[in-house]
Amino acid sequence: MVTFDFATETSRITTRPAVATRVINAVSNRYQAWKNRRAFYRLGEMSDAELADIGLTRADLHVAIDVPFGRDPTAMLREIASDRVETIEDIARRVA
Repeated sequence: MVTFDFATETSRITTRPAVATRVINAVSNRYQAWKNRRAFYRLGEMSDAELADIGLTRADLHVAIDVPFGRDPTAMLREIASDRVETIEDIARRVA
């Protein structure tokens, strides 16, 4: 009986930090996504030439903003830009 009581107490003790860690991580991820979304809106203030310098177009911004609110639109922009670079490199290899 003593062993059973100890096992019950131990499982409660170990699950509390795990739940707290998950909650903290979720809040942290939401906060980071909110911060990145604010930075994303500043990209809309840039000119087309400035966006081209960092490998983006205004259309990329419209595509990336369609992600759900809790997600990070900058991750979508990163994916779009890397796909574009890979496509350009493939075309350059075929020409050379």
